[in-house]
Order: sequence, then C-alpha cells, then structure tokens
Amino acid sequence: MRVTEIFTSIQGESTHAGRPCTFVRTTGCDQRCVWCDTAYAFEGGTEMSLDALFDEVKRRGVPLVELTGGEPLLQPDAPAFLTGLCDRGHEVLLETGGSRPIAGLDPRVKRILDLKCPGSGMSDHVLWDNLAHLKDGDEVKFVVADRRDYEWAREVTAGHGLARLPVLFAPVHGALEPRELAEWILADRLPVRLQVQVHKVVWSPAARGV
Repeated sequence: MRVTEIFTSIQGESTHAGRPCTFVRTTGCDQRCVWCDTAYAFEGGTEMSLDALFDEVKRRGVPLVELTGGEPLLQPDAPAFLTGLCDRGHEVLLETGGSRPIAGLDPRVKRILDLKCPGSGMSDHVLWDNLAHLKDGDEVKFVVADRRDYEWAREVTAGHGLARLPVLFAPVHGALEPRELAEWILADRLPVRLQVQVHKVVWSPAARGV
C-alpha cells in the first residue's frame, strides 16, 4: 500500500474528536477539492507491505486507528488492511471522500463519508449509492464553504434521511466562521453536529503529522 505518512495524534474530527488516534494516510486522490488541506498526499509516498503497516501501528500502542488520505479506497489493499486492523483488536475508522464504493468493506469498520458540497468543486463526484450502505457506527460529513453549501447539505441530509446517523457540518477553515455556521444550524434547528477541526486549534493549521 502506498503511504504518505503515519502519525499518532489527537483525533481532530468526527464524534471521536479528542481521542488519541494513529493515522495511516495513503497517497493519491481522485478528487481536487478547492480547499484541500492535504494536497501533499496527492503523489509520492512510500510502498509498504501490510505486515509492515501492522507492525508500525502496533508499535504505536494506540487502540483507535484511522485510515485516511488522499482517498484511501484507491488503494487495492485498503479493504484487507482495514480487516486486519479489526482482527488485531483495533477500533477502526475510515475517512473516505465518497467517490468510491463502501459496500463490501468489513462491517466492523466505522466509515466517515465526506459528501462533497458544491463549493468543493467536486459535488458531481458523489457516489450516491453509498448512502444505502451506511450502518450504525458510520458518520456523514459535509465541509461547508458558504451559504450555498449549507443549504445543499441541509437538503441532502433531509432528503436522504441521514439524521439517523451522526451528521457533521464543518466550516472550511479560513473561509467560513464557525459561529456563522452555528447560527445557521440553530436557526433551522438541524439535527446535526457542528464540527471544528480540533487539531487546527491545538496546533498550527499548517502543521503536518498532527
């Protein structure tokens, strides 16, 4: 599997925010969101065997592990890696951009599906069939750049009955004030969670490996 970085930090997003977590970030992405903060993972990276990855995760000694990217589901070995982590007793998160199928992944994996709003420039890449495969323990995330994105995410949430799961509305860092997004959510009484990227509060927003 081609990997850009492995690091242990505080989980900065999702309902697991604040928890110690080991991240395995794969290389390569099939999307180009205009506000992307991990463009360094588009290319390069190092090929690692699954055994080497399992050993490195074990060495770090943290029960919670997230596979992220880039787009991790571009990696042919990603499903086997996720299952292997589960078999080794880890609590496993997968952050995926929503453009690749999630059907068939190990049901023990908690999928965080990042549905791309229009402001990302990638909303036409959303694989809507994925919504039928969301299960208990999964989450849906919308990264919101402006009012148009907010209204789109609001309609998708309602139209697809997503409120049965944790739904996260996250402001694009530096583009939309969290307070403004919070006020929209409150005005509409939306059954969603405001998500602020904790790692960008604790460390510099430009810092890597955190």
